[in-house]
Amino acid sequence: MAPRDIIILPDKRLRLISKPVDKIDGSIKTLVEEMFETMYAAPGIGLAAIQVGEPKRVVTLDLAKKEEPKAPQVFINPEIVWRSEEVRVHEEGCLSIPEFYEEVERPAQVKIRYLDLDGETHEVDATGILSTALQHEVDHLNGVLFIDHLSKLKRDRVIKKFAKAAKRAAE
Repeated sequence: MAPRDIIILPDKRLRLISKPVDKIDGSIKTLVEEMFETMYAAPGIGLAAIQVGEPKRVVTLDLAKKEEPKAPQVFINPEIVWRSEEVRVHEEGCLSIPEFYEEVERPAQVKIRYLDLDGETHEVDATGILSTALQHEVDHLNGVLFIDHLSKLKRDRVIKKFAKAAKRAAE
């Protein structure tokens, strides 16, 4: 398998709301393998299926540091079932918005319910980078980008910059 192309802003598919996965079959398992390959090649710590053109509620994460062994995690149909009132600010980036980073305020903790590759339901209480990464990826599944959490001025500047770059690349 080869890494897939990552959809880049201003591609309108990034605004699609992904559909729940009804059945975890071979095609979903292949998608997950390709998503990990794509995410590691990028390199990144998280990827939502929509970022590779699949509007399915599938997320891959690996928060291991470079010197640590890989720690791949898969979240199918993830949903945030609880958010803390306490907030945390963390610098975020996105493989679909390359080389742009900005501080984003999100709930400090979340509880996520999801399915694993065997179709088993799990819940995870996430804090720190896991909380931030899961919220970022669940946002993708709902057509929301991390720049949507910025001021309108900053968001408009980023969108304009990427629209110009896309136009130049198409010429």
